[in-house]
Amino acid sequence: MNENKKSALKLRINAVGEKLKKNNMEFYYAETAKDVCPIVESLMKEGDTVTHGGSVSMAECGINELLNSGRYNYLDRSKAQSREEVEEIYRKAFSADVYISSANAITEDGVLYNVDGNSNRIAAIAFGPASVIIIAGYNKIVRDLKAAEVRVKTEAAPPNCVRLSCETYCAEKGKCVSLSKADHQMSDGCGGDGRICCNYLISAQQRHKGRIKVIIVGEELGF
Repeated sequence: MNENKKSALKLRINAVGEKLKKNNMEFYYAETAKDVCPIVESLMKEGDTVTHGGSVSMAECGINELLNSGRYNYLDRSKAQSREEVEEIYRKAFSADVYISSANAITEDGVLYNVDGNSNRIAAIAFGPASVIIIAGYNKIVRDLKAAEVRVKTEAAPPNCVRLSCETYCAEKGKCVSLSKADHQMSDGCGGDGRICCNYLISAQQRHKGRIKVIIVGEELGF
C-alpha cells in the first residue's frame, strides 16, 4: 500500500479506535495480518479455555496455529464428530475464558454490528465468555448502521453463503433480495432454510468495560 494512503488509513482506524474506547471497549491497531497473532497472544493466559466463531479473518491471521500450540484449552469445533458435539462446544463457549470472532461491520462511532444464522457467535459476543477478542480488517469500517446493513447484504452474506454451501438468493445473485425494495429494512431477506441472516446484534457502549477487545488491521480481511 502507498505510504500516504497507509498514513491516512491509520488515522481513520485510530479515530474509530477512540470511539470504541469511549464505548468501553479496548482497541488495538495491527498494521498487517502478521501483527495480529502477538496481540491476541498478549490478551490470553496459558491454560485459558478458548474458542471462536467461524471467522475467515481469524484464519487469515494464523490464529488457529496459536490456539493449537498446546498452551490453551482449545474448544475446536472442527474436530467434532457430530452436529451434537458441535452444539455442545457452542454451549461450552458461554463459560470460556476467551472467545475470538470477527465483526461484520464496525461503525465510525465505535459500534459493532453482527448478523448470524445459528447465532452462537452473536450470543457469545453479547454474554458469557469473560473476554471477547474481535479481529477485523479496515474493510469492515462503515459510516453508520445503515451502511453496516448494506455491507452485510452485499459484501458479507453472499460469499459466506457460498462458503457454507447455503442455497440462498444472495449466493446466486451476489446481493440480498431485500435490496430490490426501496424501503428495505435491516431484517428483510430471503425466506429459505439456508438463510444466515437470522439474528442481529448491535454492540454499543458496554456495561463491562474492557470485556470486548477490538483489533483493527490495516489490511483487508474476511468478508
